[in-house]
Amino acid sequence: MATWQTYQEVGIKEDISDIISNISPTATPFQSSIGKESVSNTLFQWQEDSLASTAENARVEGSDFSDATLTPTTMRSNYTQIQSHTIKVSATSDAVDAYGRAKETAYQLSKKAAEFKRDIEFNLVGNRASGGNNAAAGSSSAARFTANCWGNDAAGNAVIANKVDAGTSATLSEANILSLGDALYDDGAEASILMIKPADSTVIAGYTRSAVGSGNARQEHFSNGGRTLVNVVDVYISPYGEYRVVMNRFMRPDVAFLYDPSDWKIAELRPMTRELLAKTGDADTHALVTEYGLKHANYNLSGYIYDLA
Repeated sequence: MATWQTYQEVGIKEDISDIISNISPTATPFQSSIGKESVSNTLFQWQEDSLASTAENARVEGSDFSDATLTPTTMRSNYTQIQSHTIKVSATSDAVDAYGRAKETAYQLSKKAAEFKRDIEFNLVGNRASGGNNAAAGSSSAARFTANCWGNDAAGNAVIANKVDAGTSATLSEANILSLGDALYDDGAEASILMIKPADSTVIAGYTRSAVGSGNARQEHFSNGGRTLVNVVDVYISPYGEYRVVMNRFMRPDVAFLYDPSDWKIAELRPMTRELLAKTGDADTHALVTEYGLKHANYNLSGYIYDLA
């Protein structure tokens, strides 16, 4: 008698995982490290100040007081920009059963929210192509742009004053980091994060080997008979401070960014909201929208190394 096999069977239930695996990275380290504040206009402004340079200060006994030299504050400014995503899902799509999600609308909104956050990260630290990195006032036919970390603000001033040129397509060196750290220290900065592209993490890890000249100064950890070879640097301690090394896959690839997160803010004119748009057929259209800008409280308290390979 012939054996009945699955090859002849019709109607076998498909084995489909009820979990959807999304391979796209979602970590947004820069915006996660800084705070937010509310603003009330598309052009938002703040004041920057600094102490006078140190000087000898000695007076003759009994002499009259001299007039002090006072300097005004510096006005800084940036624009907000509008960011949006829309999804349109038919009523049928929400009604049918699907693997991996209860409702198609909820799943697509969750996916778009993650994309939304990635876009904000890129707008703040990426190398924008179409709009450039500078602030732009916009018009009835052109989008308004906030200056990102590498651009010029609404008045045409560089958002970051301290820069170190590594040379044409150069490798990130300790000398670069120390030079930038020195400049920031002189300006009174307390930088605590060194943000780099992923490829530069191995460059920094190599500093431990080159320091001793042996070519093999990596750490070995022993635990319960096991051995772990460590080839990573999470914290870089320099004469000018302790820097947490953070990778950012969305950052402009030719820079290394040294900053104090407390000196930066996302300025929100409109926090991210979800809006149900007018119904025009047998489908629901949702929009995610926000309006925000970037604020660097003091342009001298962060810096970056540029022209890296």
